[in-house]
Amino acid sequence: MSYYGNMDIHETHKMKREEEEEMEIYANADPNNSSDVWTETDNSVTRCKKLQHTGSYSVRIKNSRAAPVCLVLLCFLLLTVVMVLSVIIYTNNTNYTEERHQLLTNITNLTEDRDTLLTKITNLTEDQNQLHAKNIRLTQEKDELLSNEQDLIKQRDHLNQEKNELLKMEWIYYRSNLYYFFKLKKSWTESRRYCRNHGADLVIINNREEQDFVDKITAGEKAWIGLSDSDVEGSWKWVDDSKPTSWIWHYGEPSSGGGQVEEDCVLTVTSAWADYPCDAEFQWICEKRVFK
Repeated sequence: MSYYGNMDIHETHKMKREEEEEMEIYANADPNNSSDVWTETDNSVTRCKKLQHTGSYSVRIKNSRAAPVCLVLLCFLLLTVVMVLSVIIYTNNTNYTEERHQLLTNITNLTEDRDTLLTKITNLTEDQNQLHAKNIRLTQEKDELLSNEQDLIKQRDHLNQEKNELLKMEWIYYRSNLYYFFKLKKSWTESRRYCRNHGADLVIINNREEQDFVDKITAGEKAWIGLSDSDVEGSWKWVDDSKPTSWIWHYGEPSSGGGQVEEDCVLTVTSAWADYPCDAEFQWICEKRVFK
């Protein structure tokens, strides 16, 4: 077969396919639309326009078929997104639950630590209070020890003074008796005890001459003598239980019983006597009788 014969056959098949497609288009076309109807008598320009119109309509048909497919794909995509998001949310919730549990555990541990610290603080506060009380007690004991130390120092000084007094002790002889003026200071009872320890007793003044002698050795200073009414109020007697034969009281004396404090012991004060509380501390005069 020649080349041109083959071209006619191909052209013939091509034209038949085009006519079949046009017939299919006409079959699907709207009969009311006059633009879809044409005859073979139309010229080539009109046929070309009809072919362009039918091409665009075919495209619309294809687009209308593609829409459901796109919708299905979109739904599948949305479903996939929803599933992925669900997995993510579930994973996040699981993580959040674990984190919440961990936070609750941490809070519990912190609460226990806080309670432990509060207990320690309470114990430390109690220890601090105990130490403070102990410090106060130790301070008081220290003050007492210092006070006792000062008392001991005073006692030591008194003992040293007494020792020196005894070492230089020189009795003064007067009218067959020995006298000694102690320049220490003690109560009436302690003064008498010192005199008795040396074989003497507090001085007994029997007359004015003996009072003048006492004033001389005391140089007018206050000193205990052996007169008191400590046994019976108002009943004055000497340490040998004798009654005074001479009274050398200061004006207004004795005033024993006139105040709230009892004045049951007697001092010699500038050539006369005065009663005074027995626990007061003064110097004293001892008298040792050589001949009874």
